[in-house]
Amino acid sequence: MYTTKRSRYLLVAIVVYGFFIINGVKGGDYYTPIVLWHGMGDSCCFPFSLGSIVKGIKEALPGVYVTSLKIGSSIPTDVENGFFMHPNKQIDYACKLINSDPNLQNGYHAVGFSQGSQFLRALIQRCKGPKVGSLISLGGQHQGVYGLPNCPSVSYQTCDYMRRLLNHAAYFNWVQNYLVQATYWHDPLHESDYVKYSTFLADINNERYINKTYRERLSQIENFVMVKFEKDSMVQPIASEWFGFYKAGQSKEIVPLNESKIYTEDRLGLKELDERGRLHFLSVDGNHLQFNWTWFQDEIIKKYLS
Repeated sequence: MYTTKRSRYLLVAIVVYGFFIINGVKGGDYYTPIVLWHGMGDSCCFPFSLGSIVKGIKEALPGVYVTSLKIGSSIPTDVENGFFMHPNKQIDYACKLINSDPNLQNGYHAVGFSQGSQFLRALIQRCKGPKVGSLISLGGQHQGVYGLPNCPSVSYQTCDYMRRLLNHAAYFNWVQNYLVQATYWHDPLHESDYVKYSTFLADINNERYINKTYRERLSQIENFVMVKFEKDSMVQPIASEWFGFYKAGQSKEIVPLNESKIYTEDRLGLKELDERGRLHFLSVDGNHLQFNWTWFQDEIIKKYLS
């Protein structure tokens, strides 16, 4: 029987579509699953924050599997743990959640919000589990913080005094154990104390010694996307959102990532990612985590999650 080229194409399309239907393949199966981790004071599922993000992603990528990590048995516990459960314990908890989720076993993309960004990075470095495609960091503090939320709203003298007071206690063992934010407090005036006593950030940044497993696992992801909020009043210095930080011994001059030891000595595989075109720096002209949905769709979902 004679068939035209067009009809042959149509026949092939019908056969392929029939195969997908018979085998239960839906549109969402083409999308890599997505894992979200919220920031300080937030939870997995508040409808006005990550709940709306989950809804928006599902509308943009119909059928995609999205899970927002809940650290604890309830939403109030999840919020509380963002302040008082040590990041090491949170990461162990999240690792078990991911490894027990059958929908994630073929890999996933990771999207972190504020401190959830460095927690997801640590998860990738520490957790032996499914492969991670893209890591999206929205306002993450990858070199830590040396400042107070909304500190510019008070005088410089008051801000500096409070910062020094917190710095005096941040590396006490009990503070490190019971206050999450102390574990990524990075004092450039006492760099050696930070490296020695930080129970989380100095470790995941390979600042004591190079953990080859951390480096290998992070260098294997497809993309590491860091989003900086140019008018951020929550994170000091803002450069930490792009893996930059103050030069040791002072708190004014910023050393960008590509001039830091973490990069030049390639302690985390970031230089390798950069040379492969997998390290990306984006910026938003807004305050902490303030972005519009059109931007998120165009710059994050379409480019890195779809």
